[in-house]
Amino acid sequence: MSGAYRRAVEYVEVARSESERGELVLRERRPGPADAGAGPTVLELRANGVFVMDSVEHASEVALADAALDAVAEPRSVLVGGLGLGFTLDRVLGDRRVEHVDVVEIESALVEWMRDGTIPHGRRLLADDRVRVVVADLVVALAEAGPSAYDVILLDVDNGPGQLVHETNAAVYGDPFLRSVHQRLRHGGALVVWSAARAPSLAETLRRDFDEVAEHDHAVRLQDRDEHYWLYAARRA
Repeated sequence: MSGAYRRAVEYVEVARSESERGELVLRERRPGPADAGAGPTVLELRANGVFVMDSVEHASEVALADAALDAVAEPRSVLVGGLGLGFTLDRVLGDRRVEHVDVVEIESALVEWMRDGTIPHGRRLLADDRVRVVVADLVVALAEAGPSAYDVILLDVDNGPGQLVHETNAAVYGDPFLRSVHQRLRHGGALVVWSAARAPSLAETLRRDFDEVAEHDHAVRLQDRDEHYWLYAARRA
């Protein structure tokens, strides 16, 4: 981040939570006093000091949903692993073919910030009758789901296999868990996994169980720099 950009903004903590996984912080990024009116107030989510996402650049979170919804003829039942700031969920709910959405999020504080309006658009999303929120570890929650439970599964629980915020999330990108995901998809169903960096090993692992696997590169503008995020899409034919 350039010195000019640092001078142009200030950070205000909105909410904070501590758990056995560490610290979760929601903060506002505002134009500094000398730059009033220079830009909008932005919500930013950080875990253990690591940037997770903000409310400005969420194109890849939207694309995460689109990649699966576009590939499935009747995406009636959807699992969203990782709530984040809700942009993937919002996109899923915008598809009227979707009849039910399970959202699995391990951080109860993040769910509460959505419910109580700390994250302003959260109340609208969680009030949708099609949504069920499960506060749990994703690996445990999926193990309890029956076979062929979902048409679409979307995973955005960390920054990807190569940039983990929580080491315990490594299991989400491993063969045993992804094989379990395959079993819980209906025939013709799709899985899409978000990653902050290219992950060829993840694509290789997916190919062991899934019939079709594709890697998608998304160029994004993150604050003052260009970045690339990656989506890994897999289908059960």
